[in-house]
Amino acid sequence: MHKETVLSIGFDDTDSPKGMCTTYLAYRLIESLRKENVKFVDYPRLVRFNPNIPWKTRGNGAVSFTVKTSRPQRIKAKVIRFVSKFSDLKNGANPGVVFYESEKVPDDFTQFSRDALWSLVSRKRAREFIRKNGLESFHIGNGQGLVGALGAIGYRFEDHTYELLSYRKRKRFGTKRQVDPTSVKRMQERFDKTFNSYDTKKEKVLLAPRGPDPVLYGVRGEDVRTLIDASTMIRSEDPAGYLVFKSNQGTGDHLQNELDVLALKPYSSGRITGVVSKEPKMHKGGHVMFCITKDCVEINCAVYRPTGITRNAMELVVGDRIQVGGGIRRASKTHPRTLNVEFFKVLKLQKKQILVNPTCEKCDKKMKSKGRGQGFECARCGCKRTSKSVQYVKRNIRKGLYIPQSSAHRHLTRPQKRIGIVNTDSNFSERVRWFSSYKN
Repeated sequence: MHKETVLSIGFDDTDSPKGMCTTYLAYRLIESLRKENVKFVDYPRLVRFNPNIPWKTRGNGAVSFTVKTSRPQRIKAKVIRFVSKFSDLKNGANPGVVFYESEKVPDDFTQFSRDALWSLVSRKRAREFIRKNGLESFHIGNGQGLVGALGAIGYRFEDHTYELLSYRKRKRFGTKRQVDPTSVKRMQERFDKTFNSYDTKKEKVLLAPRGPDPVLYGVRGEDVRTLIDASTMIRSEDPAGYLVFKSNQGTGDHLQNELDVLALKPYSSGRITGVVSKEPKMHKGGHVMFCITKDCVEINCAVYRPTGITRNAMELVVGDRIQVGGGIRRASKTHPRTLNVEFFKVLKLQKKQILVNPTCEKCDKKMKSKGRGQGFECARCGCKRTSKSVQYVKRNIRKGLYIPQSSAHRHLTRPQKRIGIVNTDSNFSERVRWFSSYKN
């Protein structure tokens, strides 16, 4: 009998904009590994990293899972074969695989993962990390996938959700998906612990992608059994099977850190707390631009029309104290460095005031202007005033959080129904059918 070892496997960048999906590779790999007498320690992990990385494909997600095995080298060899075979290399995939053998993942792995969540982590840093820690790894191309592979192993969940990803049969790849909208809407109404499946305002299905990848649909929610039950309500083309992932989707984790306004780096994600210094203006296309100031630094902010919160943003005035979260867009010839707003939170409202013609104290009537620079006079009694009066206006915005409508959410966006929820329950059981292949 060989002694069992705990083996963590991370991989990323196996897909391209033209096809494939890293989670589908995980599905095919796990289907094969279940025949190898391995024991899964937890659900597979789908970790979404910084959504502002310019060369990401779709949701910038990496995959990892942990198994107990008495034949780690055999498992590693199989993983490498699968990654080499199924990665979309001809369309620019740069897959990377990392292996780590130990029950406890060190803190420096976690720090690497947190950095990849909100900043731009270089391939060079990933290679140096692998060399320093003596890790086994494999990559094809430029090694970009090593960043996500390391990050997926090291990610430490402080809050999590789950996603049941249902996959298409191979003959259906690239064709239009057949998913019945009414069934998705009914499913969302029945299962309150799911989220972002259907946008009731736009009457739009959210759980089915539109690209050429193998995913049929993905149901997101708070626990595995709910997702399995919810998926049975969805009427669609016949799927090939499904796989449930533990994920950081819907947690807003990429916006937990406070950005350093003195060193705002392009493509970084986070939040800034400051004071509105330039009132919002509506630009062509319905986008809203304004500025906030923190530590004497002025930051340009943009709220885009698809978010559905541009009207709220237009109600801000100079002096309002707010917190904004989003990603830093690099400067261009036509636009300065800008924070693309994913949410804003009003912390303190400034009193809004306007200047109006003064009111005559005797007649209780508005005075009339005598001309530019000549003051004001009551038409009834002749009483005079030299300047306008200050009048406070009722605000049409309240203190609180403003987030995009569900159809504009990114994978990591915390939806309204998850506000205040922290999911730490991660009881793993092989008795729960977290993997299914219908051809078997």
